[in-house]
Amino acid sequence: MSIEQKIKELLEKRVEAKKGGGEKRMESQHSKGKFTARERIDMLLDEGSFEEFDMFVTHRTHDFGLEEQQFLGDGVVTGHGTIDGRVVYVFSQDFTVFGGSLSETFALKICKVMDQAMKVGAPVIGINDSGGARIQEGVRSLAGYAEIFQRNIMASGVIPQISAVFGPCAGGAVYSPALTDFVLMSENSSYMFVTGPKVTKTVTGEDISTEDLGGAWVHGTRSGVTHFVATNEEEGILLIRKLLSYLPQNNLEDPPLTECTDPINRLEDSLNQIIPENPNKPYDVLDIIHAIVDYGEFLEIQRHYAKNIVIGFAKFNGMPVGIVANQPNFLAGVLDIDASRKAARFVRFCDAFNIPIVTLVDVPGFLPGSGQEYGGIIIHGAKLLFAYGEATVPKVTVTLRKSYGGAHDVMGSKQLRGDINYAWPSAEIAVMGPAGAIEVLDGKNIQQIKDPQERAEYILKKEEEYRDKFANPYEAAKYGYIDDVIEPRNTRFRIIRALRALATKKDVNPPKKHSNIPL
Repeated sequence: MSIEQKIKELLEKRVEAKKGGGEKRMESQHSKGKFTARERIDMLLDEGSFEEFDMFVTHRTHDFGLEEQQFLGDGVVTGHGTIDGRVVYVFSQDFTVFGGSLSETFALKICKVMDQAMKVGAPVIGINDSGGARIQEGVRSLAGYAEIFQRNIMASGVIPQISAVFGPCAGGAVYSPALTDFVLMSENSSYMFVTGPKVTKTVTGEDISTEDLGGAWVHGTRSGVTHFVATNEEEGILLIRKLLSYLPQNNLEDPPLTECTDPINRLEDSLNQIIPENPNKPYDVLDIIHAIVDYGEFLEIQRHYAKNIVIGFAKFNGMPVGIVANQPNFLAGVLDIDASRKAARFVRFCDAFNIPIVTLVDVPGFLPGSGQEYGGIIIHGAKLLFAYGEATVPKVTVTLRKSYGGAHDVMGSKQLRGDINYAWPSAEIAVMGPAGAIEVLDGKNIQQIKDPQERAEYILKKEEEYRDKFANPYEAAKYGYIDDVIEPRNTRFRIIRALRALATKKDVNPPKKHSNIPL
């Protein structure tokens, strides 16, 4: 065979590999409103930057007639490219080949790009669209999943890992996305569950649809499994690109700084009036976030789950930060099980990847009740406490209004190694609110007053006395627990100055194999 013929053979094989499972199956993929594996990679990466690995890999199975069905690439497209000029590694499962089912060689391809990403210190993005394990390969496909899981675990906290679920993801396949840092699902076309509707009905008798069992909105609102719910794949891919703009390449690098033309000393006069006179009246903490960050841009994470706390990424003078904020607009901003878990994992991610944490506090306490206690609020609340106390990145906390009880300690307090702790003049820092405090402190005297009118006036008077003493930040400032009381409209400037001062911060935890966080 001449060199020309060999080159022709190579080009023909490349064309064959790019066809995946064939034109008919690609058309079927499009008819479901889904893109193919290669189309997704083309949308995700910078134009012309994709370098593919293992295009000519095929499976090694000779059972159940599979030896007669060979597809180049074996159902997953792998390689590396760039996003905004920064190197990323990617794998994209191809549903047109055996329904995207995972084989031994399929897993080896994924493991190869993950190993390479770890060596060079670059993020990994996995696009999931798979029917699960390739049953014809038996235990080899299960071993393949476990090999991927092990790499997810080793890469955790070393390189960012992002999972996009753009189709089915069931059984053992769900655990790889669950081990990664961020999960994204698309409406109407993606689902995740350990056990499907048919088996669920057989075992438990529960009759439930695929969407209600593991659809994007279920995991976006109820389980918290997914961090983003995209309306379609295009939006999902844009979200991934946006997310990466806040993240470093690996745990040894700092997040990417960008030029900022938004003035650091921009005053937001609206913030001086944003806290209502009535301490029980809600407001939207997102209005504060948008007012103080660069260009008003905030990438909220898990926005539909545990809405009593807000987490996400923004920039201050071009520096990426993670923001954690209580949301008075939902359940008065109280901390519960879901909110504690949501914020704790985010704080730990930021700490792992050298991203400073800005905390905005307005929390009346932990949610009371048997439901929370039986669900383990003590353990889950301790997760958030542990995450803040363990974090060594710069931590700037601003108390906006209420900061009561144990929730005060948990939300980035000075005693959990908060570096700079500011408070607005509206801050109320105390063991509990006025009504509860007076009940404890003066309950006996209150009970002795028989006249209802007189009792009500007495309670009101005592509450006002308590409020005058504690409904201000100066009691905490007196002990140095608050570094400064700041004018609300200056918040952006003061946070940026604090972050600048903390840019060279060095803090270390005691030597250990690893901590034993309450799980």
